[in-house]
Amino acid sequence: MGDMDIERAGQDVGVDLAAVARLLADGTRATFCLALLDGRAWTASELARHARVAPSTATSHLNLLVTGGLLVEERHGRHRYLRVADRRVIELIESLAELAPQQAARPRSLSASGRRRALATARLCYDHLAGSVALAITDAMVARGLLAWGPEPGLTDEGTAWLAEVGITVASCSRRPLVRACLDWTERRPHLAGALGAALCSHALTAGWVTRIGTTRALAVTATGCRAFHDHLGLQLAGSSSLGGRR
Repeated sequence: MGDMDIERAGQDVGVDLAAVARLLADGTRATFCLALLDGRAWTASELARHARVAPSTATSHLNLLVTGGLLVEERHGRHRYLRVADRRVIELIESLAELAPQQAARPRSLSASGRRRALATARLCYDHLAGSVALAITDAMVARGLLAWGPEPGLTDEGTAWLAEVGITVASCSRRPLVRACLDWTERRPHLAGALGAALCSHALTAGWVTRIGTTRALAVTATGCRAFHDHLGLQLAGSSSLGGRR
């Protein structure tokens, strides 16, 4: 099928899929979208620094993403804040990240190498935990019978009792699945997402189990978190550096 046939096929069904693909086909715009998976609103200047592009270049790319419906903007005084438009966009970016080839990155500095390791260990994936720590948590919950981890993952009765014991409250959201498997793009295995994943992440941040590292998506497990994950899930986490589930 040639390009004309593909374009005609899209017109026949009234869907311009290529328009969305073009928005994410640019490396700078893709970098912006991945950064915004931390769930926060970023200023255009922050995104420009993050992607190492000029403010004028960032503005041009951000305007395209807003016009295309992937991002929305909020104005507060002189500042313009950008965030992901909705959960459908988040799931789209995550799905594309799963399919994207892993690149053997060459860190520009020792600090860049450290940031990359920190992101691979623990980070925010919009509103839930990702990285090797998230995988360890998910594995421990499955091993203890708190999660049914199969084609249709779900929370078990033991898991419901565990949530009450720990003090984790899951927000009621009729349209969002309670438990969802999200493929971790650094680990290439699924971690816990959905309303339950968001609730666990929120509790971990509020209780001081994990803390943000600077302005990135990276998280660090605190001493309090190490004790909590050991007490509640039998995990041995040494400041996010070593993982070992005690099953």
